[in-house]
Amino acid sequence: MGLTSAQRFISEGAKVVVTARRQEAVDEYNTNSGEHSLAILANVTDRDATMNAIQQTAERFGKIDILFLNAGVGRARPMEAMDDDSFSYQWNTNFDGAFFTTQTALPYLKDGASIIFNTSVANVKGMPGMSVYAATKAGLRSLVRTLAVELAPRKIRVNAISPGPIATPIWGKMEIPEDAAAEFGAQVLNMVPLGRMGTTDEIASSVLFLASDEASFITGVELPVDGGMAQV
Repeated sequence: MGLTSAQRFISEGAKVVVTARRQEAVDEYNTNSGEHSLAILANVTDRDATMNAIQQTAERFGKIDILFLNAGVGRARPMEAMDDDSFSYQWNTNFDGAFFTTQTALPYLKDGASIIFNTSVANVKGMPGMSVYAATKAGLRSLVRTLAVELAPRKIRVNAISPGPIATPIWGKMEIPEDAAAEFGAQVLNMVPLGRMGTTDEIASSVLFLASDEASFITGVELPVDGGMAQV
């Protein structure tokens, strides 16, 4: 979702900086990107790395107009099987990482900027094994409301997209056995009125809308991009 969104912003003429946790991903991106885009090695759980990435962004391109908090991880576990490592892994990335990245970026944001968080349909739908993941996303939804009020004096809009099932590699990283993953995927799709998974292009279009002047009177909202999953 993050990469496709970055590519969409570039196609619209934006100067874009992305972060990644793996050096190979950074190198590959920078090899194929032009002068108006840059990838920086940074894990959102590392505040020093986050500060470095934001400072590099400001030094190269000036103050920031749009901040998309997209980094997210998941580990499906029933409550009785949730261990400290899996709990912290999800909270540190999904909520703490987004919170402190935003806090670090605030002095570098232009007045009138747009902040967009990536939540999830999981924060409003009860799904077995997703208690911690869902809670991290519900925390982000709450944060959007608070920041929309706190940052309104600077005319900074704060919103979120809430994806339903989207065809991305995260499904293979949730540490679910293959047979259980197939069953879980089928159950999720049965909950989607449109009967299919969404695409990263559809997410990018939604992010672009919330970032644009077309959404100039929209703040504090969570925009579902879920095929109707959370709506019916």
